[in-house]
Amino acid sequence: MPGQYQAGRHCKKMSLPYWRLSGFYFFYFAFVGAISPYFGLYLKSLEFSAFQIGILMSLLQVMRMFAPNIWGWAADHTGKRVAIVQAAAILSLVSYIGVFFGTSFLWLFVVMSLLSFFWSASLPLVEATTLSHLGERTEKYGRIRLWGSVGFIFAVVALGYILDFVPIRFLLWAILGMMIGLALFARHIPEAQVTPHHTDHMPAWNVIKQPVVLAFFAASFFNAAAHGPYYIFYSIYLVDHGYSKSSVGWLWALGVICEILVFLWMPRLMRHFSLRQILLTSFALGVLRFLLIGWGIGWFGVVLFAQILHAATFGSAQAATIEVIHRLFRGRHQAKGQALSNSLSFGAGGTLGGLYAGYAWDALGPQFTFTIAAACAGIAFLLVYWKLGPQAIENSHLSPPPQSNQPRVSKVP
Repeated sequence: MPGQYQAGRHCKKMSLPYWRLSGFYFFYFAFVGAISPYFGLYLKSLEFSAFQIGILMSLLQVMRMFAPNIWGWAADHTGKRVAIVQAAAILSLVSYIGVFFGTSFLWLFVVMSLLSFFWSASLPLVEATTLSHLGERTEKYGRIRLWGSVGFIFAVVALGYILDFVPIRFLLWAILGMMIGLALFARHIPEAQVTPHHTDHMPAWNVIKQPVVLAFFAASFFNAAAHGPYYIFYSIYLVDHGYSKSSVGWLWALGVICEILVFLWMPRLMRHFSLRQILLTSFALGVLRFLLIGWGIGWFGVVLFAQILHAATFGSAQAATIEVIHRLFRGRHQAKGQALSNSLSFGAGGTLGGLYAGYAWDALGPQFTFTIAAACAGIAFLLVYWKLGPQAIENSHLSPPPQSNQPRVSKVP
């Protein structure tokens, strides 16, 4: 067993690398804040069809179906999560440089595939590393993760203003700078000590096959699929209805500002509400949100309210998801659990969302495309309501809560 897995009961208190982890999240989601709202506009400037745009943008999700599991397996068997994160950050940067050397569909397909394969390795491993550094204080996760939201806001607002005045190709250089920042911060993240758990000797499949876990993964899959049209076509939809790129940037930022507030409130929310209640509320509001986006684009007040609901459809849903996976996958299965969750939700679910959005956008129109998104959120709600009982997650026999006499390994400043 790698030396990384040492007895948690006897470990010394470790200082939390707060700013190094926060900096990584900042640049990781700054990249998302640049590519999700604006890269579709760049592809549209190359005169690709909606279906082609859907395919290229979906590659970021396609690779998440299997690449994180490869990286997660390697991390759990070598005990070197951060080394893999660092290598993946460099390789994704090298892959991205290819966007400057061609604009054909086939060339960008290859570049985006390579970029996505390496880029998708980072987040699940950093999530597992962050939670390991936090120890028992996992409710403080949001205070670190919120810097990712700050990075997203910085990118989406700044680029919104800049792209009103400069050619869309400037976006490629902005993204390059963000990926350089990501590689630099990845270089300075320290490895975390992982507390052993009684499931360490079991195959990960023994955890995965539990009905609670399967139902939860299915719900996460459909919630991610619901966001497909939003991440690929929302900016195009707004611009086509007369919104400026700076307005588009602020609308994206509004959603993420609300997401930050949820991350800050999550410790209090988790004290007063169960994870099941948080997930049910998030998915129910997702149904409302995507219907409002699809059918209320002509009313600015409706568009604003729909963006505020991002606090639930992504913010509280994501924070609850990270906590659920952390409870179900313990010890040496942590990285595999986070990677599998990422693969099935953002990977498989995001791919489905991108593909049906690319097809339905031209065939059925934006309104019905977002109606399909609302239906996906509704399926996620029903899965949690019917298959996850009120105490199913909290009382999972595979991952009992840490004992109260265990030391707190780390503390958020």
